[in-house]
Amino acid sequence: MLVRLKTWLGWNRPKSDRLKAAQAVLPEKPPVPVFWLLGKTGSGKTSIVRYLTGASTAEIGNGYQPQTKTSLKYDFPSANDPIVRFLDTRGLGESGYHPEADITAFNAQTHVVVVVVRVMDHALEDVLGPLRSLRKLRPSLPILLALTCLHEAYPREQHPDPDPFSPTDPAATSVSRSVDLSRLEAHPDLSRSLVEQQQRFETLVDGIVPLDLTRPEEGFANPNFGGSRFESALIELLPAAYRQSILYLDELRNSLRDLNEKRATPVILAYSSLAATAAAVPIPWIDIPAVMSLQTRLIYVLADQYGQQMNVGVLTKMVGAAAGQMALRFAVKAPLKLIPILGQTANSALAFAYTFSLGKACCWYFGECQRGHTPSPEELKVVWGEKLQQATERWKRHREQNT
Repeated sequence: MLVRLKTWLGWNRPKSDRLKAAQAVLPEKPPVPVFWLLGKTGSGKTSIVRYLTGASTAEIGNGYQPQTKTSLKYDFPSANDPIVRFLDTRGLGESGYHPEADITAFNAQTHVVVVVVRVMDHALEDVLGPLRSLRKLRPSLPILLALTCLHEAYPREQHPDPDPFSPTDPAATSVSRSVDLSRLEAHPDLSRSLVEQQQRFETLVDGIVPLDLTRPEEGFANPNFGGSRFESALIELLPAAYRQSILYLDELRNSLRDLNEKRATPVILAYSSLAATAAAVPIPWIDIPAVMSLQTRLIYVLADQYGQQMNVGVLTKMVGAAAGQMALRFAVKAPLKLIPILGQTANSALAFAYTFSLGKACCWYFGECQRGHTPSPEELKVVWGEKLQQATERWKRHREQNT
């Protein structure tokens, strides 16, 4: 009887057959949450994608593929194996744009619509029209309103601290059709604008999230203001089967940061070797500008790889962490160049170690910037010191293996 029961249930089948039978009932691909970003150009849609994925603006721009005549699709992290998909309607507000085709194309495949609106923008009929049609066509589709660019209501000021939009009740949900304005007395322009936006979208959205996602170089202490609140609202609105993808986004972002550093390491090694070669020139002091020039170029190359914009302030911070001490040590060791081999070896080791450690510190710095945290000079100095020690040990091992 037990044997017969096992046969009926398929337990007596070879393991490979049972595996195939189990796989047959699984979907070909895991469920991928699809977010439709609906908003005018410049409303902050790319900033939201950048925050959720950790990808640079350039990577996002290059990753978008045409979906309809007036819309684009971005699969993250790749088109072959996406864990999240973004649909972007680019024609809102443009002359001659008709949203009916996009509504027809996206209605069935979208899980959450994210309406992105600058909080101080009140010319929104081009957004409201398609949104009304979509709400009428599919009333059950979750719609989240992201009110962006809050700082435009308080120019030249930092974001309110503490965050006035954080719920005081820990058990409170992230999804709400209204925003608590009781803690915004110091920002009347923002408060008035929020009231108008709430009234305008009251029957059209399921939740409202104020947020302000800026680049680190814009100078805000919290460049991802409201980001975690927005992500929590998305998770709450998603169907349960699709939530895991968003919950694992942070792990994927960390993996991609590791991948960026792996891709950067050969570049760092190449520039470090060039610096070591330049430092071996048997002429005292002539190598200092050559090595520093290579290091400056390395910083620009790494910034481009991480999708970070370079300016004088960032460059000064990066180079300043190493340049002063390196110049001093080079100046002390420069007379050694008059001693054949000994002086060249000493300066080559120094140039390699400083360049390699600077490159690794850059990877850490730009990786932190992608996460929304701009490291202080003190933090950078500590990390650079650790990388310098590792680089020195690496050079020693290299010398030992080749002697």
